Amino acid sequence: MTSRFTELAVDCHDPERLAAFWCEVLDFKVIDRSEGKVEIGSWVPTVEDVRARQMPATLLFIQVPEGKTVKNRLHLDVSPIDASTENEVTRLLGLGATKTDVGQGSDRNWVVMADPEGNEFCVLRTLAPQK
Repeated sequence: MTSRFTELAVDCHDPERLAAFWCEVLDFKVIDRSEGKVEIGSWVPTVEDVRARQMPATLLFIQVPEGKTVKNRLHLDVSPIDASTENEVTRLLGLGATKTDVGQGSDRNWVVMADPEGNEFCVLRTLAPQK
């Protein structure tokens, strides 16, 4: 017996706004929405695909009444694929992210940021081809 990692659920106040932000960050699209929920991904999951092999997880934003109060225990890491880490950080700031300090220190090669609702994520090294 095996389970598959199919989605990561994120509690939030405004699922539409957060889904739109992450769609821009990851080049995902909305694949499902219902009252208080928005799911985004790079593909539309089918039972057959999920049963056949591990596929990329989707992100599910779920509306909750409470706000975020402490540092995330789980967070996303993103790696730019066609820009430098610095340029990607600038792009994400323009989309509504902020830089944040979770005690990482200044000598790191990644940047800790927060999405528009304060959920931390890291921008790692670039995967763009070196010129």
